[in-house]
Amino acid sequence: MNYIEQPITHTLEQNYMPYAMSVIISRAIPEIDGLKPAHRKLLYTMYKMGLLTGGRTKSANVVGQTMKLNPHGDMAIYETLVRLTKGNEALLHPLIDSKGNFGKQYSRDMAFAAARYTEVKLDSICQEIFGDIDKDTVDFVDNYDGTMKEPLLLPARFPNILVNPNQGIAVGMASNLCSFNLKEVCDTAIAYLKNKNHDILKTLLAPDFSTGGELLYDEKEMREIYKTGRGSFKVRAKYTYDKKNNCIDITQIPYTTTVEAVIDKIVDLIKQGKLKEVGDIRDETDLKGLKITIDLKRGVDADKLMAKLYKITPLMDSFGCNFNILINNVPKVLGIAGILDAWIDFRIGCIKRSIEYDIKKKSDRLHLLLGLEKILLDIDKAIRIIRETELEEQVVPNLMAGFDIDEIQAEYIADIKLRNINKEYILKRTQDIEDLMDEIATLKATLADEEKIKELIIKQLREISKKYSQPRRTDIIHADTVEEYVEEDNIEDYNIKIFLTKEGYLKKISHVSLRAASEQKLKEGDEITTVFDTVNKSEILVFTDKANVYKARSYEIADCKASQLGEYLPSLLDMEENEDVVGIAVTTDYEGYILFCYENGKMTKVNLNSYATKTNRKKLTKAYSSVSRLVKLIQLDEDMELVAISSIDKVLVFDTSKISVKATRDSQGVSVMTLRKSAVLTDVKRLEEVSVKDFKYYKTKNIPAAGCFLRDEDSKVVQTSMFG
Repeated sequence: MNYIEQPITHTLEQNYMPYAMSVIISRAIPEIDGLKPAHRKLLYTMYKMGLLTGGRTKSANVVGQTMKLNPHGDMAIYETLVRLTKGNEALLHPLIDSKGNFGKQYSRDMAFAAARYTEVKLDSICQEIFGDIDKDTVDFVDNYDGTMKEPLLLPARFPNILVNPNQGIAVGMASNLCSFNLKEVCDTAIAYLKNKNHDILKTLLAPDFSTGGELLYDEKEMREIYKTGRGSFKVRAKYTYDKKNNCIDITQIPYTTTVEAVIDKIVDLIKQGKLKEVGDIRDETDLKGLKITIDLKRGVDADKLMAKLYKITPLMDSFGCNFNILINNVPKVLGIAGILDAWIDFRIGCIKRSIEYDIKKKSDRLHLLLGLEKILLDIDKAIRIIRETELEEQVVPNLMAGFDIDEIQAEYIADIKLRNINKEYILKRTQDIEDLMDEIATLKATLADEEKIKELIIKQLREISKKYSQPRRTDIIHADTVEEYVEEDNIEDYNIKIFLTKEGYLKKISHVSLRAASEQKLKEGDEITTVFDTVNKSEILVFTDKANVYKARSYEIADCKASQLGEYLPSLLDMEENEDVVGIAVTTDYEGYILFCYENGKMTKVNLNSYATKTNRKKLTKAYSSVSRLVKLIQLDEDMELVAISSIDKVLVFDTSKISVKATRDSQGVSVMTLRKSAVLTDVKRLEEVSVKDFKYYKTKNIPAAGCFLRDEDSKVVQTSMFG
């Protein structure tokens, strides 16, 4: 096989770019009429089927007819149809009136019925979407096989691009448009047409969704979205508390989530023991609409629980805005003003084309009537010319010559029935001449004056607003009035003792439980290495032999009894394979230091606040230096004297104040104990953990120092206290 070498840039340009452009222009990104090509092809097919005024037809019939314009499979077309229906509830103003099961926007698992069972027709609002499409208001192109014509855009009389939501993922770009209330959109467009400097935020209050909910409003955030077309805002569920049954009924959820996602998350949290306030949760959605019921345990505050659920479940979700729209086949990210400018230009163009169409039709009619008026002067002459003409093809030329009219006028006169060639008929027809002249003059004046066209747009917007407007479904809640849930504020705080074993087991035992406790249960061969007195609201930093630190909150770890083994940290914290715990630190305020003691005799003193994070990160890498093996880590609230021991039984008592604090966590530190080539640091202890007769003997004023060999009289007590 022969291969031809070519630059990859050439290959991408020839093979990939046409595909990428096709996805962007012909599939994924909506245009200024608020529709993607698949939507437009479907709606236009239904329009040509007479479904704007007639009764419903089977969805399968619509899908089959749409294939003449859309070469995709039937299921792809049907899924497009489903989203546009009233039954699916995905749009504020559905474009398709439906009968049957079309699933729900707010449900992941509620499947829509097959196309052969459901029925559809165009909703009445589509009269405003199609407008004067038959008056040459938009361009038409050939369909994929050249057998039919289809519109490039639909002449939407209102900014549908803002009224109904749209989402699309193209190649290298995406689009995500939220929906706005129709009345607010029309009011904003009218105000903007009158004054380009209009403050859009005063009339277009905030996005509005078909699924309702409560929008957490931040003016600065919303202005940024309106200005740039990018940004995000939060929407949360709406609920009521049923005091009689002690349950919460959730009746509206964010547009971006589903009933199943909410329930799955809450069930998962209950299994993890993080939602002890919830007794049961169930989906009670029925024909009346969405309903999730949460049974509360006795004494639970419903509002506080919902504040917690908003924070840790999809009951509050963010909507990320990306107002990317195709304008003349060019994708542009526009703010609201930019979208309105583009839509106004588009509508002005549609109306001008409609007026030009009307002028042409009326001018043609006037032209015929002016010819008819001429034969009124001598009807007998017209009859004589027709009667005396021997050949049929000479009738029109003879009339043209006899009355000084053109061929079109002559053809019109020649086609008049014999019974209508009378004075009364001709007078009735020619009475319209003056009216037609006035209408044409008015139309030409409107065509020449853009302000008059804008007045016409305003008139149409007012009529649409009056006819189709609905109350807002999504309530606006000012974000600064919402009290954010702080988990720690709702956690019971009490004194606890934390035990860490050599094998990596952690026990969290309350002081109350310890009083009644018997001997600590441990695995065979395991032993307790670290003990901390702390509180339930503390944080635990778990350091591993791979220089990682894992963070956990004490209250997230289940209480246990002395008779239990406790939590196995590698599993609890999802550590890496073959990663072992080397030590822990416990804190409530990240004050103090951690002293890392390495096998090579070096030590590093690091501020505990180096491990504090604003975000809820569970794992930090490069927690300490990995140049030498970590022997011990000791948490210090203040500087103190410690005892270092080497493998050749040398002992050094040193003051941690001599070790400077390092700014970086993985610093190699400073030499504290000078070691011989074959020796290593084996342990570091607090003074109270070691029993010697004279600490001064082993003490040094400056570091590094080699320390002193262990005295015979200290050997037994040191060995016992240090090595058990």
